[in-house]
Amino acid sequence: MNIKNVVLSVFCLLMTSVSVFAQLNVLNAKTPEEIGVKTEDQLAYDNDSPLPYGFIDDRDILWSKSTWEIIDLDERVNFPLYYPIDTNNIGLERRSLYDVLIKNIKNQTIENLYADSYFTEKRTLNDIEASLVYSDTTDLGISQFNAGEAIDPQYIRKFTLDAADIEEWRIRGTWYLDKRSGDLKYRLLGLAPVANEARSKAFPDAASDTKVELFWIWFPSAREVLHKAKAFNRKNTSRPISYDHLLNSRRFNAVIYKEDNDLGDRQINDYINDNALMQLMESDRIKESIRNIEIDMWNY
Repeated sequence: MNIKNVVLSVFCLLMTSVSVFAQLNVLNAKTPEEIGVKTEDQLAYDNDSPLPYGFIDDRDILWSKSTWEIIDLDERVNFPLYYPIDTNNIGLERRSLYDVLIKNIKNQTIENLYADSYFTEKRTLNDIEASLVYSDTTDLGISQFNAGEAIDPQYIRKFTLDAADIEEWRIRGTWYLDKRSGDLKYRLLGLAPVANEARSKAFPDAASDTKVELFWIWFPSAREVLHKAKAFNRKNTSRPISYDHLLNSRRFNAVIYKEDNDLGDRQINDYINDNALMQLMESDRIKESIRNIEIDMWNY
């Protein structure tokens, strides 16, 4: 019994030391500003970088299918992608996926923005600014303008989309059979935040419930950024999950709304109208057919 207690104590001590390291200096910080900041020795020890993708030769792909999916942020399992939405009273190390991407788009760390999920038309921050920020001049400001005066800044209202306005994420990826490993694998290619445009915040009564894809990001080029940003782990706060890991390992719930097909990649709601249940069942049918590809490959 004493031996068991000793082993348990040693195990707890090891786990505690690992947890302390995982919390990024929170117990060793002399000032609050040092929390979350790694020392040079820690950075050298970590050699922290996302796990690189292996090279896939086109000849090794026996079968593939592209799918487009919706990640609904109202679902509890998807909350790590949504929260925190209020960053005033929370640490700098915790940000929502949208805040992480917008910050790095503004500082030009992420440059591969596109207008659609086929990545044919590139966009810049200036191109998408109209969807993210809306400026409106009040009546007093208009009066100043008509009188030939400079408009006082207090008469210009600005409405900016933030993390709380994002309703869902849309992702595009490819399922494929790797001939060398004999496995069904998934490669995430792009993701897009979906929300009503910033103008709807200025006129909430007149705003329609028409959600738009604000922009598409080529996911492989953003992996370095998403690896450094951490999502909250509700099961163990000393083990945060990087957004890169969370998305690559598909630790979320998503519904397929489109697949590549011979009818111009039409969406499910194009051929199943006004019936949410049947649309969901069709999405499950597509998902099941993809899973069966791997099972059928091993049946003789």
